[in-house]
Order: sequence, then structure tokens, then C-alpha cells
Amino acid sequence: MAETSFLEVKNLVVEYTSDKQVIHAVNNASFSLKRGETLGLVGETGAGKTTIAKTILRILPDKAAKIKAGEIFFEGEDLLSISEEKMRTIRGNESAMIFQDPMTALNPTMKVGVQISEAILLHNNCSKQEGKKRAEEMLEKVGIPGQRFNDYPHQFSGGMKQRVVIAMALACNPVLLLSDEPTTALDVTIQAQVLDMMKDLKTEMETSMIMITHDLGIVAEVCDTVAVCYAGEIVEYGSVVEIFDQPMHPYTIGLFGSLPDMNGGRARLTPIKGMMPDPTNLPKGCFFQDRCPYASDECRKKHPDLNNAGGTHTVRCIRKGDEQNA
Repeated sequence: MAETSFLEVKNLVVEYTSDKQVIHAVNNASFSLKRGETLGLVGETGAGKTTIAKTILRILPDKAAKIKAGEIFFEGEDLLSISEEKMRTIRGNESAMIFQDPMTALNPTMKVGVQISEAILLHNNCSKQEGKKRAEEMLEKVGIPGQRFNDYPHQFSGGMKQRVVIAMALACNPVLLLSDEPTTALDVTIQAQVLDMMKDLKTEMETSMIMITHDLGIVAEVCDTVAVCYAGEIVEYGSVVEIFDQPMHPYTIGLFGSLPDMNGGRARLTPIKGMMPDPTNLPKGCFFQDRCPYASDECRKKHPDLNNAGGTHTVRCIRKGDEQNA
């Protein structure tokens, strides 16, 4: 990991227990984030992306989830070893999360301005009037008139609700922003507006960001580095240029093959066949083996390590490992 990294996730393992079954949600995931950088966590639903983000904030469900191994260093401090009281001073103040669905992230019985000012009052020594003023300023920053402080969530459209959620997350100027598919429920026009606004606010506030998405178009637009997740582990990692110019893992190649070609280069999309493996019963070898067109007997016996592919580019594939050892 680079010395300039201010967030480092090392060998993270997270499990859920449901109906006496163990769900292997995150499997030995590692990545780093530099100050001011945006990292894209990419993968299908169920790949473990949101669990990684919730683990960083330590907001996993207490009874169902268990962190089995790993370290998360934030500005040199291991978030998994500090007290809950200390974590509360970090959560919402130095790090914050934009949740996927604004309908469930907002309390329908509370005015939106009050919900924004809650975090401000909690983490800053200020009066209610000062908190209200700051909340109104945040509404203005995300393109909502400050006088709508007293409106309720049902009085806003879907795109406006998402802007309110972004204002809540940025209210205390966090240095780390975790963004969980913030544009999934929005139409294309509003999605573009929200992404542009997030990029501007990130630059203005000098915030580092983890963007969780399955949309490679969003990754190309806002991210500096990419971590491709599959079945709870990172299968390919590198800069946006490295991943987009030379994808190496069969899963990453499959994701790009599933995208429409606007230049009309191919008549049909090439979807990835099959489904992700059962997280309660992961295969012995490579987790992608049943869907991979290049799978061999070796892939079914040996779980691949991350192999360096040049620069910051790494890939978890036996074929790439064989090339390196040749």
C-alpha cells in the first residue's frame, strides 16, 4: 500500500448468519484510497460492495454480521479496534455514507432540514439557529432552495430526495464519502445532474470517495481507480485507464461485453452466463469457475491469488499467474 493512502482495507473477511447458515459476504478483500481520490467498487448485486462500505462505517447489523478478520486503517487508525464511542465521533463527521434508496434513508415524519441539521448539531458546538443556517446552506449547495428546510420528504421528487441525502452526508465536510449507488433510482437526465453535482462538491470540499456501482459508465466518469468485486472478493484492481484499456479477469471482460456498443460494432450484447455462486457454499477453486469460458481443472482445484499485471494493475486469475511464472 502506498504511504500516501489515508484509507487502507486489509484482508477483510465478513460473514452473516441466517437460519443457521453462514453467508460468506466479504472474502479477504484489500484495497487502498488516496486523499482526494475516487475509487469505484464495481460488481453485480450480492458481490459484497455495500457490506464493505458498511464495515468501514461499522454499521453492520450486530447480531447477523461478524467481522472475522482484517484491518481498516483510516488516517493511520484501525477503525475495527477503536471503541464505539470513538467511532461515533468519526461516523458522520469525518466519514459519511450516501445510501442507495433515499426513500428509506429519510425519515418521512421529520422535516428534511431537521434531518440535515441533526448531524451538524451532533458533531459541532453550535446553536440550533447556527445548525439551521448550515443546513439551509447545504440545501442550497445541492440545488434546493434553503426555504424548503421545513418541507417533508414526500414533498420532494426522487431526484430531489437524493440531493437531500447527499446534503445530509456532506453536512459536516467529511474527508471520506461512501456513495452506495446514489443514482440507481433516477432517470438518465437527473442522474447526470447528480453526478456532476457530486463531482463539484467533492472537489470543493476536498473529499475522497468510494463509489459503489454496477454502472461502468459512472466509473469512467467519476473514478480514478477501480476494484472489481465478485463473490465477496476483489478480482481485479487498478487505475481507470488500466482497467478500461486492458481488462484481464474474465469477469471484468464479461462486464464490458455486456455493455451496448454505441458505435454499432456488434449486433448483440454478450451477457455473462449463469449466476454468482451460493455464498453459503463457495467453490474450492476460483469463485468464477462455473461462468468462466476459460476455466480448467486447475481453476477448480486452486484458488487464485492477486497477481501483478504491471503498474498498479492486479488480477486474481490463474491464467495471469501462469503468464507471470512463465
